[in-house]
Amino acid sequence: MNRRTFITSALAAAAAIQLPLSALAAKASKTLEEWKKLLTKEQYYILFEEGTERSFTSPLLNEKREGTYICAACYQPLFSSETKYKSGTGWPSFWQPIADAVGTKRDFKLFLPRTEYHCSNCGGHQGHVFDDGPKPTGLRYCNNGLALEFVPQTEQLPELRA
Repeated sequence: MNRRTFITSALAAAAAIQLPLSALAAKASKTLEEWKKLLTKEQYYILFEEGTERSFTSPLLNEKREGTYICAACYQPLFSSETKYKSGTGWPSFWQPIADAVGTKRDFKLFLPRTEYHCSNCGGHQGHVFDDGPKPTGLRYCNNGLALEFVPQTEQLPELRA
């Protein structure tokens, strides 16, 4: 197999594996236009166009209070502060999401396969998961800070936006 055939085959396989965003958004009923009206341009870009913010720019990177990290779009709880850790990567990192809070799919945007994860409620892109995290899971959920909001333990969680 020559290089051109290999690359063409790999790109075709990658395209076939990609799930549409709607396949991940099993619960939320808002249209992309409705989400666009509720979010900043940067949040919409990250959450619904699968963008990435610049590293070391999120105020949540240094958040140390106890509480819950929720999806910035639909407010679904995604991570507990108990699972957050300093990864040194420049993005808020967690070793485990809240049960059933995220869905995953394969991402070939950089040609090498990665595992992308999304909010299981609205389908909003959160980041990528890697296998270089701490115990007990060994995973690093590397999250875009603009895709999250933090709710301190002393405050009530907002109602879901579906």
